[in-house]
Amino acid sequence: MDLSGFIDGYYSYNFNTPSAANNGQANDLYNFNDKTDQFNLSAAKLTLNHDPDPIGAHVDLIYGRTNDIINAPSANTTSADQLNYIEQAFLSVKPAKAKGFELDFGKFVTAAGAEVIEAKDNWNYSRSILFAWAIPYWHFGARTSMPVTKSETIGVQLVNGWNNISKTNGGVTIGVTSSYVKPKATLNLNYYGGPENATTTTGWRHLFDGTLLLTPSSKFNAYVNYDYGQNRNAIVAQGNKDLDHWQGVEVAGKGQFTSTSAIALRYGYFRDPQGFETGVTQHLNEFTATYEYKVIYGFLTRFEYRRDWSDVNFFHKNDTELVKSMDTVTVGMIAFFGPKR
Repeated sequence: MDLSGFIDGYYSYNFNTPSAANNGQANDLYNFNDKTDQFNLSAAKLTLNHDPDPIGAHVDLIYGRTNDIINAPSANTTSADQLNYIEQAFLSVKPAKAKGFELDFGKFVTAAGAEVIEAKDNWNYSRSILFAWAIPYWHFGARTSMPVTKSETIGVQLVNGWNNISKTNGGVTIGVTSSYVKPKATLNLNYYGGPENATTTTGWRHLFDGTLLLTPSSKFNAYVNYDYGQNRNAIVAQGNKDLDHWQGVEVAGKGQFTSTSAIALRYGYFRDPQGFETGVTQHLNEFTATYEYKVIYGFLTRFEYRRDWSDVNFFHKNDTELVKSMDTVTVGMIAFFGPKR
């Protein structure tokens, strides 16, 4: 069994200087590095992994602000702990004669999105608006994957919805995944659909997610990510079902100038016409520039500037003011270890 892990800490400064009394001194819209004007622990993680041969297991133990957010109980869960401090825990079966077919059961991260929970595996230090607001973090249930050609792998998932171990309504969410890989381009398409309203199976939530990753050379990569989601609410008292929806697009590129230095740029647009995700009807934009420097193998630093802006007064400033934009500067430090392969 392989053992690996990392420690991810940061310091963030918000030019709006939101007070502790106003939104808890936080960077609005951020997730894992949301605490501002202070040092903070984004995540400390320990991973145990045994590749299926034909039986395998994978466990990710996680602590810090990341755990607080991804395992926070939702309105549609019957379990308050949400398997706290566990990012993933699943068993795998991969029969030798099944031509690459694999079945996993347990808690695993979502297939949707262009980014992942771990900052060290992304191009930028902060996560985009789409990652934080358009998609789930993880699922609990069963998933399969099967290569159907030399280039394409498809999969089906049956899970308990979005970020839920158990649900108040008992409905099952269906996921369908596809990954088409070529030497210089990869296209990932994902769909999730199922009931997500608390205490009832009336009204489904749908998510369509697509990412095109371009790798023209070892020095430059780019991707485009698009998400569209909708949730049909179950409003029994009025006898109708309102439809909330959201969508967004994200474009990013990374240039590896030397073996130790890289620059990544990201732009994202997010539309929340009913305020279902962010709580306010608005159009959001985000621009992020990140410089990465690998000090030694196993330790990297990232220096990041980010600007978020809206068409309404949404971002907290000082004690009581709301403004249309927010600028932050963040320094992230990540130390990691694992088997060298």
